[in-house]
Order: sequence, then structure tokens, then C-alpha cells
Amino acid sequence: MTDTEMADLVRWAEAKLPVLVDTAYAAIVDRIPMYHTEELVPSRDLRRSIAENLSFLVGAIARGGASTELGAPQETGRRRARQGAPLPEVLRAYRISFWTLWDALVERGRSARQPAGAEALLAAATTIWHLTDEHAVALTESYRAATAEMLLAQQQRRSALVEALLTGHPSPDAGPSEAAALLGFPPDAQFVVVAADTRGLAEESLPGIERRLADQGIVSGWRLTPALQLGVISLRADQYATALGILRDAASARTGVSPEFPALADTPRALELARSALATSKQGEAGVAVFSSSPLEALMARTPGEGRRLAEQVLGPVLRLPAEDRAVLLDTLTAYLEHGGSAESAAKVLHCHANTVRYRLRRLNELTGRSLVDPQDIAELATAAYALRLDPHAGTSPRRR
Repeated sequence: MTDTEMADLVRWAEAKLPVLVDTAYAAIVDRIPMYHTEELVPSRDLRRSIAENLSFLVGAIARGGASTELGAPQETGRRRARQGAPLPEVLRAYRISFWTLWDALVERGRSARQPAGAEALLAAATTIWHLTDEHAVALTESYRAATAEMLLAQQQRRSALVEALLTGHPSPDAGPSEAAALLGFPPDAQFVVVAADTRGLAEESLPGIERRLADQGIVSGWRLTPALQLGVISLRADQYATALGILRDAASARTGVSPEFPALADTPRALELARSALATSKQGEAGVAVFSSSPLEALMARTPGEGRRLAEQVLGPVLRLPAEDRAVLLDTLTAYLEHGGSAESAAKVLHCHANTVRYRLRRLNELTGRSLVDPQDIAELATAAYALRLDPHAGTSPRRR
């Protein structure tokens, strides 16, 4: 092969570049469905990318070997990632462009029928296939790096939107409904807030929870702080039990869940309730505690100082009993209130006889001076019991037996 033969080959390829670009463009659009429309990649953009890559390739053949200049494929990879074009289709289009040049060079070699021309073609082939591999690697790495950057930016934005909902301080020109739309929450959803202890400093205790919920069609947004992993979950009517099951499977630390609420403007209040539910669980024990839907319990969560005062005023004599006696009476009171004031139902939960429950309730009456027949006394006992469950500092939290 002489330099003249290679120079002739290069000049021929340079002259054919406009035709080669058209041929490659037509083949890509015909073979790859993504390029049938301009929804992701405009036609001008595709043509420009084909022209840049083919021009670079012909230049590399003229220089007699590979080049370390990878700017063109790297820029293509970044641009396609930002456009949302799938990587396999992008790489296939890239290969079609190179194949178009190779097919044209082979056709010219067949028509020339000269040994020297065949040697020039083989030398060009070496360059083409070497660069095909190098460019594909460069394009892929650039595409993945751009995708990672976009995912990080998206996650940071979602975290900021969740923070705005939890604090009740959205941006001046956007309220909760705009934040919900940006997070992808359905317009007719109910919501719950989740507050979970971190396993270590800023270490998720619900790893991969957003993806696990999304796998079941449940949209959520999350924010990680040094001490808490916080989330807002949107729920359709049939999704509450599913979401709760996923949280229970994922939880590796104490986790509190608020009651359902319909208006995102109430997210800060729901966060308080989720944190209150979290506080009812024993420190260091993994599990999910769901805040009661009782208005009384919600009231105590909003006014913890008043809850401590009320617990002491109503249940003070009980709280000063030895720990075992105190726990027995408070457990009995809680079971009785949670089961419609039925001694029989409470006895089943407590694994004792109904008469034992009645005896304990009479002792509560004697210690507190409050009757479980008088409506006002019942309200005070129930509220004090809620305060104890929500605030460990109000007394010794009752233990389930």
C-alpha cells in the first residue's frame, strides 16, 4: 500500500461524507423505533452527531491510526442522557454510523479491484474497529456519569421538596400542591408521614424504601437527617395495608407512622404525630408504631407539657406504685379503654379472668378517685393514659403483658 492509495481513499471518503451522513441517518431512523419521532432526539441533533462522528473517523483514517481525542462521543453520551434516550439505542445508532462508512469503503474497494486499494481498505478497517470500541466505551462512561449526576440532582430536589412539606415552608411561589405535583403524588391521595431513627449518623434504617414502595405503585418522597429518616407517602384507598407491610419488612430501627391525612398543608402536624408514635417504642428496638387515629391522642401529642401535668394529676397515685403494680394497673386501663369498656374483651388480651380485670379497675378507682362509669372521669383517665403512652417522661410507660 502506498501513501497515494490511502490519500485517495481518504479524499473519496471526505467527498462522500454528506451522502454517508444521509445514509446513516436514514438507516438509524428506519431501524430504531426511538428515532421514528423527534420526541427525545431532534433530527438536527441526530444528523449533527452522525456528521461529527463520521468526520472524526475519516480524519483518524487519514492520520493512520487511533486518536486519543474522545470529545465527540463523550458529548454525545452526555447529551443523550439528558434527553432521556436509552443507552442501548444510542450505542446501536453509533454502530450504524460506523457500519455505514465501512460498507461504503468496501463497496469502493470492490469497484476499484486494485491490490494496493485492498491494502488501504484493510488499514482503514483496523482504524475503524479500534475506534468503534474506544468511542463506545467513552460514550457509555459519559452517559452513565451524566445519568448519575441527574439522579443525584433529582434526589436532592425531591429531598428539598419533602423538607418544604414537613416544615410547612414551601417556596414563595409554590405551595404544597405544587410540591406534591413535582414529587409525583396522585391528586386524590391520602398521606402518611414516617419518622424512623437512623442506624448510625445519617445512615438509613429503611434502605431502598422509596424503590420498594414504588415497586407496588406507591409514590413517596424522603429526606435523611443525621438522626432521622423522614418520608411522606401518598396512598390510594387500597394501599395503606401494603405500605405498612413494606415499612415493617424494611424497618431496622424504631419507626413511627402518622395517621392518614388528606391535606398536605397538615404535613408538619403529621410529622409531630409520627415522631410521637416513634417515641412510644423502646429505644434500640426495630419495629413500626402507628399513631392512633384518636383525637385525644393527637391532642396530647400537640401539648406534651400539658400531657405530663394531666398524667400526674389524674394517675399520680398509680405512678407512685412499685413498677410491677403500676404496669399491671396501667396495662389493664389501656386494654379496657381500647376494647370498648368490656372487661371480658380486656381479659382476653391480658390473659386473665374478667373478674381480675374488674378487681384492678376497682383499685384504679380507689387510687385515682375516678370512676369508669362517669363520662368525665373516663375522659380524664383515657387522656392521661394517652399522655403516658406518648411521653415516657410523664411516668413509666406501661408494658404490654
